[in-house]
Amino acid sequence: MPQFRTLSASVAALALAAGGAAAQEAHRHAVEGGEVVIHPVEHASMVLETPAGVIYVDPVEGAERYADLPAPDAILLTHEHGDHFDMDTLNGLAEAPMIVNQAVFDQLPEEMQARATVMANGDSGDILGAPIEAIPAYNTTEDRLQFHPEGRDNGYVLTLGGMRFLIAGDTEDTPELRALTDIHVAFLPMNLPYTMTVEQAAEAVAAFQPDIVYPYHFGDSDLEEFARLVEASGAGTEVVIAEWYPDADS
Repeated sequence: MPQFRTLSASVAALALAAGGAAAQEAHRHAVEGGEVVIHPVEHASMVLETPAGVIYVDPVEGAERYADLPAPDAILLTHEHGDHFDMDTLNGLAEAPMIVNQAVFDQLPEEMQARATVMANGDSGDILGAPIEAIPAYNTTEDRLQFHPEGRDNGYVLTLGGMRFLIAGDTEDTPELRALTDIHVAFLPMNLPYTMTVEQAAEAVAAFQPDIVYPYHFGDSDLEEFARLVEASGAGTEVVIAEWYPDADS
């Protein structure tokens, strides 16, 4: 039976009582050569401490949000929407090589373009010496097609210490997503009207069967229903609910 983990509110409550931001638990996954430590930051932004180095994913909300986290060795950007790409945040972070899609690259100043690598859907390469693949991230439902057109935006699969980690980006349950194999940890979005319903996300999990799935970019989606549907699918996937909205009202 898959596990459904939620975070205790006690740590967050203590931090808020002290007048600070809500503390966010780090999540650890053992891999060859060490571990991958996942720090959720906000909505779709996260920091990954890996044996290869520290990777920032879609950092937004200002560089001060990252002050207590290790500086980036590399930065991944999935697409140009403001909840994934923010120039003010990038300007405030330590300089690091970036992997981006073409739409983001076109908006970068020249000095950032010099340290940015463009990956298109289907490209493969490396990040800090670790293999990375860019996968399509797009809408398939007729009334959502304008948000993320096919061929523009990226998701990424990173191989870290021999384990495959999926950052799906803003996508629905596309054929490319369903066809993935050997995913250890997956980050899947689910919020309307921009990405998936919880039903679509659970159907995607049932198809590619990651060992572990983190809902992210979920807004007010029903995560308990998502976990129930994943369990009912028989995929055997563990659902981990992390704190992606530390400033939300309790």
